[in-house]
Amino acid sequence: MGGMIEFQSNGHTFQGYLASPSQPGPGVVVIQEWWGLVDHIKDVCDRFAKAGFNALAPDIYQGESTTEPEEAGTLMMALRVPEAAEILTSAVDALLANPMTQGDRVGTVGFCMGGQLSLFAATLTPKVGACVNFYGIHPHVQPELANLHCKVLGIFGSRDHMTSPEVVADLSAKLDAAGKAHEFHTYDADHAFFNDSRPEVYNAEAAADAWSRMLAFFRSELA
Repeated sequence: MGGMIEFQSNGHTFQGYLASPSQPGPGVVVIQEWWGLVDHIKDVCDRFAKAGFNALAPDIYQGESTTEPEEAGTLMMALRVPEAAEILTSAVDALLANPMTQGDRVGTVGFCMGGQLSLFAATLTPKVGACVNFYGIHPHVQPELANLHCKVLGIFGSRDHMTSPEVVADLSAKLDAAGKAHEFHTYDADHAFFNDSRPEVYNAEAAADAWSRMLAFFRSELA
């Protein structure tokens, strides 16, 4: 349904996968897992487009991707946070400038590493009007929660060995302390349970409920 596009910022050119609906709708920036901009993330964008959203997945790794966990971990830890910040804010601006995007703010959603980057992006610009964090984690990405100006929907798994219930509780407490609106939901599932390309962790029931919950959240917050 979608295809690769280029977008620019401060003389730099970035790439991303854009999937557009049949008529203008709310914009959503979709942020990759540690694997890179792989087919699963592109499929998520296509699903958003079918649901009426204009979805852009920026290529955070700028051309690199992998199917090997060890290499994925290396790529994630090598992430240059200032560069990622530029890519994310540029993606927000590019999506808002696209004629298929309605409104003056967009949503962000990410998975694993991308979940943390979704929260990070929402603290970088007030142009983000809704943030969804699927079991986000990255030790080097520390969002300034005081700069958050939208509601957060958090999606987690109770059997997650990377984003543990203790980590989730700590994030909730920090958001409470900062006075930031958030709604967290935890499923009886593993880390990455939304990824239907990974049968060893995919949980169809939880993923379907989380998808419906996320669409309702975006439609409400970006109306």
